[in-house]
Amino acid sequence: MLMLCKRIIPCLDVKNNRVVKGTSFLDLSDAGDPVELAKRYYAEGADELIFLDISATIEGRKTMVNTVKKVAKEIFIPFTVGGGISSLDDMYNIFRAGADKISLNTVAVQNPNLISRAAKMFGSQSIVVAIDAKQEARSWKVYIKGGTVKTPLDAIEWAKKAVSLGAGEVLLTSIDRDGTKKGFDLDLTNTVSNTVNVPVIASGGAGSEKDFLDVFENTKATAALAASLFHYNMIKIPKLKKYLGKNGVEIREN
Repeated sequence: MLMLCKRIIPCLDVKNNRVVKGTSFLDLSDAGDPVELAKRYYAEGADELIFLDISATIEGRKTMVNTVKKVAKEIFIPFTVGGGISSLDDMYNIFRAGADKISLNTVAVQNPNLISRAAKMFGSQSIVVAIDAKQEARSWKVYIKGGTVKTPLDAIEWAKKAVSLGAGEVLLTSIDRDGTKKGFDLDLTNTVSNTVNVPVIASGGAGSEKDFLDVFENTKATAALAASLFHYNMIKIPKLKKYLGKNGVEIREN
């Protein structure tokens, strides 16, 4: 059986052309220039890069295409862009700007049919559905608009539906764990990654090298995402990959 290498993915949460980071999507602080950080992560051996224009949907505007273009020129790894994308035309413009994949979150919940149309036009492999989930009792609810609006959707059921509509990948973020450095939500990640038959990116809560090992050993997640850990040099990607490799995780060595 072919074993897919696990992927390490830095995430650029961008607001006003600056990378920002907070806790549970709140209290944002500046973390640097998106183009410079992208260049650094590419040089350090990141497997992919995700760029999320986190205020585009709330502010009712389109993604910062020019910034996307500048980032795309500096990296030669799979590049996912999300935020403020609400139509096939928006997606086309983002792909033209250099993205390899599109991440849909709020618009996918509000207009699920767009997932199918996007997958048909651009291919499922290029459509990521991002799910921001918060625990309530024994389940997880889906939140939209940058984690500010609760929906009645169950995160597990929504993941299944999104994949059935054509999503080729799920970016799964635990709002409860976001920015806490307490480790990934293994229950949430395990449940979703066992439910869908597409790659799942674990997001929210990474605080140590062991947290990455835990999510790869205890769930079927094929990738793990982090932001502030990498932005502030708390963990270096080459060192993390070496650690994971030594502990038996199939990883792309730099």
